[in-house]
Amino acid sequence: MPARLNSGDTAWMLTATALVLLMTIPGLALFYGGMVRRKNVLATLAQSFAATALMTVLWMVIGYSLAFKANPDPGLDLFIGGLSHLFLAPLTTNALTGTIPEALFMMFQMTFAIITPALIAGAFADRMKFSAYLWFSGLWLILVYCPIAHWVWGGGWLFTMGALDYAGGSVVHLNAGTAALVCAIVLGKRLGHGTGNMAPHNLVLSVIGASLLWVGWFGFNAGSALTAGGSAAMSMTATQIAAAAAALAWMFAEWLIAQKPSVLGMISGAVAGLVAITPAAGFVDPVGALFIGIAAGLVCYVAAVWMKKALGYDNSLDAWGVHGVGGALGAILTGLFASSAINPAGKGWAADGNAGQMLIQLYDVLGTFAYSAIVTWLILKVVDLMVGLRVSAEVEVEGLNVNLHGESVGH
Repeated sequence: MPARLNSGDTAWMLTATALVLLMTIPGLALFYGGMVRRKNVLATLAQSFAATALMTVLWMVIGYSLAFKANPDPGLDLFIGGLSHLFLAPLTTNALTGTIPEALFMMFQMTFAIITPALIAGAFADRMKFSAYLWFSGLWLILVYCPIAHWVWGGGWLFTMGALDYAGGSVVHLNAGTAALVCAIVLGKRLGHGTGNMAPHNLVLSVIGASLLWVGWFGFNAGSALTAGGSAAMSMTATQIAAAAAALAWMFAEWLIAQKPSVLGMISGAVAGLVAITPAAGFVDPVGALFIGIAAGLVCYVAAVWMKKALGYDNSLDAWGVHGVGGALGAILTGLFASSAINPAGKGWAADGNAGQMLIQLYDVLGTFAYSAIVTWLILKVVDLMVGLRVSAEVEVEGLNVNLHGESVGH
């Protein structure tokens, strides 16, 4: 029986798409903007806003086709999609993906392509040129995001292997987090790091941003069901439970170790839980979501606070510790807690005795990490040769708001 458009599914996916876009602007923009110093807040907001515009155009021109359309060469199709939908030329109002318009599916996936490069900006806050940011983000979308999205969701080698990634634990979060780590290492530390005051200038903005991320994440995860049925409802339930559990786990860990439960810690914990549940949301039951959330809060706290100090890199806003580590943890725990009772496509070790799924998830993590790290490094080197990556010491000291954008936040 041919697929037919379902108005209920379409209405939900229109809503979910708007929610995911809300995650980047204003959600991520405010979350990151509040954590930088006042002299750089406009530059940080500009990165999220510019990413939204640039990724939209690139996704329309070539990204959607590379990620989700089959390559005519079966061998190449394992690694990258084809060019049949350049400029979205074949797209019509009658084309369907499942029970929703293909144009809506394309838009939903566009919002994922927007937020993923924007997440990386947390690694090089306060010190990257805006021109370099635009070149890097555009090249990274085409050369890193699109291939990995095709691997996992578009019929590539990880999809064929049976990797489980419901809404982007590896495609979005591990991918962006890995790139963030490489960026932090290549660009080097901020001037005054370890000696100067690098405290967030306005955590109120960050709390508002984190709250918008939390709400928007329901579109991110529940929207990935592509229907308005039970799978979306269970995904939303798992998302809420994991976020709450991770916020509490991070808070109590910090309270025990640092003697005070910081607001920054609470919101970071919630985001870590949201990241970790992303690959699992449509595959796990509420108990699995609870355990994933607790694990994310504790592991990402260690990664963001202790690992960064031990290894000495300056990942300014903890994009690696939260998104990279959280995405990898969530991907692996999906293999443990996935249950065929929740989703027949997901058979994990704990519920179904399928230990092999853990190995597949590990391949997913290692493949994503290796490819993202290597190609990100290459892109950075090329961009450095083209326009230079880092602002001058004088600009960094004075601030990016005035020097890069000719504006200030006022008094």
